[in-house]
Amino acid sequence: MNYFIHKSSYLDTPCEVGEGTKIWHFSHIMQDSVIGENCNIGQNVVISSKVILGNNVKVQNNVSLYTGVICEDDVFLGPSCVFTNVINPRSHFPRRDQYKTTLVKRGASIGANATIVCGVIIGSYAFVGAGSVITKDIPDYAMVYGSPAKLRGWVCYCGEKLSFNAQKAKCGCGRRYKNTANTISEI
Repeated sequence: MNYFIHKSSYLDTPCEVGEGTKIWHFSHIMQDSVIGENCNIGQNVVISSKVILGNNVKVQNNVSLYTGVICEDDVFLGPSCVFTNVINPRSHFPRRDQYKTTLVKRGASIGANATIVCGVIIGSYAFVGAGSVITKDIPDYAMVYGSPAKLRGWVCYCGEKLSFNAQKAKCGCGRRYKNTANTISEI
């Protein structure tokens, strides 16, 4: 075992947990889930069947990841954020055959208490503000917040807000970007 799991947590089998990953108190990792290397799973986290987490994913306390969620490498999930997996759930009418895929692309950050409605794509290095409700796709490098979340600006790979002048921006970390019809790319 090349990972750490606290004795109060449950790890159903089969599932995959990468080297260097830490799973803290009272968490439940369900069968057929995949967790990459060097992840940090906080306390009281639920990772349902067939969830996929890339490498270096940080999952803060009280996060619920349901079937259909895929997080690429370097994703940050803030405390108590939650993902859904069915558009129109009913207790009396199961829809397990209608789970939707939600993709959180590389380097994206999701703030505390955000709700991610299933079937969306959150772009690479996007930043979702605390308490936001995500109901549609979020572009790469976008900064969104609100309920429902709206585009409020753009952020750098490092997370700092970008200011564009003549469709170009330079971050204090040295990275440069261009904005072409609201598509941000590094130059």
